[in-house]
Amino acid sequence: MEEVKNQQVILKDYVNGFPKESDMLLKTSTIIPLKLPQGSNGVLLKNLYLSCDPYMRARMSKTQGSYFEPFTPGLPITGLGVAKVVDSGHSNFKKGDLVWGGTGWEEYTIITTPQTLFKIQDTDVPLSYYTGILGMPGMTAYYGFYEICAPKKGEYVFVSSASGAVGQLVGQFAKLTGCYVVGTAGTNEKVELLKNKFGYDEAFNYKEEQDLDAALKRYFPEGIDIYFENVGGKMLEAVLLNMRVNGRISACGMISQYNLNQEEGVRNLSSIIMKRLLVKGFIVSDHFNLLPKYMEMVIPLIKEGKICYIEDIVEGLESAPAALVGLFSGKNVGKQVVVVARE
Repeated sequence: MEEVKNQQVILKDYVNGFPKESDMLLKTSTIIPLKLPQGSNGVLLKNLYLSCDPYMRARMSKTQGSYFEPFTPGLPITGLGVAKVVDSGHSNFKKGDLVWGGTGWEEYTIITTPQTLFKIQDTDVPLSYYTGILGMPGMTAYYGFYEICAPKKGEYVFVSSASGAVGQLVGQFAKLTGCYVVGTAGTNEKVELLKNKFGYDEAFNYKEEQDLDAALKRYFPEGIDIYFENVGGKMLEAVLLNMRVNGRISACGMISQYNLNQEEGVRNLSSIIMKRLLVKGFIVSDHFNLLPKYMEMVIPLIKEGKICYIEDIVEGLESAPAALVGLFSGKNVGKQVVVVARE
């Protein structure tokens, strides 16, 4: 029976404040066999691509009330990724299948509950896309924009963290719908990307704005119909003042709050009442039943060149800690992906 060493990224201990590379440890575990035990109902995966996502920060702390269990110190970090089936005891998967879903930050992972895995059908697009546009971030953009916000042609749309894994798609979906779209990002390079690559009508660097309320009034003199919320904090406060009557806010993430020991309060909440706003949070894993519908829409758009997707790819498991930490200082340009192996 063939055996291999298994390199892993381990969480050393629970994290307070901003995560650091030193909070994680790269180690080589004991040798593992490339065959499952007799009678196993699981699958053995060779991991190819790993996804770095902001929600993972909450799992690095011992928080209560989260929709995800925290990571366990001393064990490999887990997240979403693309993998190849090496061995399977499950009837839905066979050796050689390509899958995406929950996996470990390691070279090889045994999944005992393969219900969290999705078989990859379309392989004439980059496999790494299944960590992004064809995976969780894509479904997040789709559900949060179309299902919650119900956009109409001509409406005014604002997207925060607009060049990230989700935001870059929301802006393009909005343009395909016929909306006027403005995005914000944290560098001038990303602002240019929003306007020149993703088709945003306007974009601005929030770090260069002293007054976010004034900035929004400059770009939305008639107000905002739809806000796709990725950051929270001061940006949300300013947006509430600039929403139009019957506006919709899709609350996807609040990355400005994830590294604070005590979250900030938000002012201007009376605008929700005065302007009859719909504010709805969501967890995309609740809505994966819509995945076939989304795939039917987005794959033709990719193949016809009507939508593009930018990835920030780093090579090797040893690069994974820095890539994950970099999300929280805006180092990544586009979807952050770690290549573990290229099959």
